Amino acid sequence: MEADMSLFSLVTRASVLVQVVMLILLSASVLSWVVIVLKYKVLKLAREEAIRFEDQFWSGINLSDLYQQVKRKNTGSRGIAKIFEAGFAEFVRTHKNKTNPEMMLAGVQRSMKVAVAREEDYLDSHLALLATIGSISPYIGLFGTVWGIMRSFIALGAVEHASLAMVAPGIAEALIATAMGLFAAIPAVIAYNRYAEKVDRLSSTYENFAEEFATILQRQSNAAEEQA
Repeated sequence: MEADMSLFSLVTRASVLVQVVMLILLSASVLSWVVIVLKYKVLKLAREEAIRFEDQFWSGINLSDLYQQVKRKNTGSRGIAKIFEAGFAEFVRTHKNKTNPEMMLAGVQRSMKVAVAREEDYLDSHLALLATIGSISPYIGLFGTVWGIMRSFIALGAVEHASLAMVAPGIAEALIATAMGLFAAIPAVIAYNRYAEKVDRLSSTYENFAEEFATILQRQSNAAEEQA
């Protein structure tokens, strides 16, 4: 009688420990794909908003009008818009208090630095989860494989007339754990590397904008001081 070597049969006949390993890897794979899809949307939207806001900022619009537009957003601003809002709010506050240009610039830079850090944390969120899944899934799968093969050879040693047909199903079901580990790890690693690169690019965009905006505000402040 031939052993049933279908995938479903191999999974259902696996030992409890190997089944637990498979369940963990399946859950990790589903979780990683949820993060991959959500992170794709977040980074795509962040990039589009950065391009749109920079185009508006460099179009020659009055900064006070742009600031009011950003504040009127009901959903709240993110990315460069949030950095701009933090920097301009600090500029207005220090300007009203007649703060000297050096202190004004320092305050604006601090405010935007905090805003940049918050936006970077937002972009980085859940990337560590992808890295963790990508790094540990193969080892979890390998543990299940080793356990399943060990169990098969122990059972093989308990019979007098051993054959490959007797041990093949046990080895096959154990190897499924390794395959599932790779299935969970590979997409997570690829997505992590790709998204980490996008986050780095956006972070550079945010930091460059903060520096350029601080320079513009400093020039405006110096011009106002000279006219006074």
